[in-house]
Amino acid sequence: MSRIDEAREVFGRMEQAWSDGEQSALLTITQVKGSAYRLPGAKMMMTETGKMLGTLSGGCLESDLYGWAEKAIKEGRPRLVHYDLSESELWTLGIGCKGTMEVAIFPIRPEDPFWQSVRKAVARDRVISLAIELPSGIRAAFEGTTPIAGDVDRLPEPVVQQLTSRVWSRTKAEVAEVDGRRFYIDTMRPNERLIICGAGHDAVPVAALAAKCGFRVTVLDPRKEFNGAGRFPEAEHLITEPDQADPAQLTDSWWLIMNHLQMRDEAALRLALQAKPKYVGVLGPLSRTLEMLNHIGADMNSGPIYAPVGLNVGAETIDEVAVSIVSELLAVRSGRSGEPLRGKEKIHN
Repeated sequence: MSRIDEAREVFGRMEQAWSDGEQSALLTITQVKGSAYRLPGAKMMMTETGKMLGTLSGGCLESDLYGWAEKAIKEGRPRLVHYDLSESELWTLGIGCKGTMEVAIFPIRPEDPFWQSVRKAVARDRVISLAIELPSGIRAAFEGTTPIAGDVDRLPEPVVQQLTSRVWSRTKAEVAEVDGRRFYIDTMRPNERLIICGAGHDAVPVAALAAKCGFRVTVLDPRKEFNGAGRFPEAEHLITEPDQADPAQLTDSWWLIMNHLQMRDEAALRLALQAKPKYVGVLGPLSRTLEMLNHIGADMNSGPIYAPVGLNVGAETIDEVAVSIVSELLAVRSGRSGEPLRGKEKIHN
């Protein structure tokens, strides 16, 4: 899934390269058939001197991609590069992913008005969609479903329809084909906000791992001595009791209820359900969750409640429990069931 944070980091590094007098390019996966390391919409940047940020493979394609990026930057025009990952000795590293991958390389000049608009939109942390003819041609950018830059009037209507109809549900970039022309469609959304209610010892690895997996973590706990940057350096800190927080300021978030104090957990659960949650995971046995729901006048149908939280991986230690919890977060975010990949022909389908 394309994420604003990845794009913001890539554009930020580009701006640093420009300030250093270097030209740079945006590289993105446009299409994958079969299996590959990352999905369409994944992004990275490269400079003319070989500096890089991000990855589109496990590190095995980047050196070859740099050669193509160097040419694209020098020529000042986009390129498409195709890789057949089915070769068992590809690049002498034996990738063997058994798929094909297409990568678009877009040299970006700081004065280009289209990319200036995209960079500003990304900085505003809104839902941004791009439609770019491959390898070069029409370019258009949308904020939500509203056009904001580029050749919007020249964009074929079927492409506009495909882009706007799936702004809120698109999970990876895709290619639309119209009259023999190909258009890369990519929707970038802000990372999901995860509110961890409870700053206990077991919340520390959950917050760290969730942040690494792309969640924007907020820890909600009234205890200043626990809820701070020393224990949760990757998180924001909401130092208040759950019943004193405003649910209107916390809407559309993902929630983990893990205070270990039942009265505070009940208040946190009530707050989460009032805030139009996308996910509510509750730590502890189901009987405890049912009791808390009964106390607050709710039930398991009152929201997207996952209790007990986590996938059944036999976790015992706090780090293992963190893996179990974050694994479920990833599965729900991707619309997957979390079952083993064993026997599956395709990893990402």
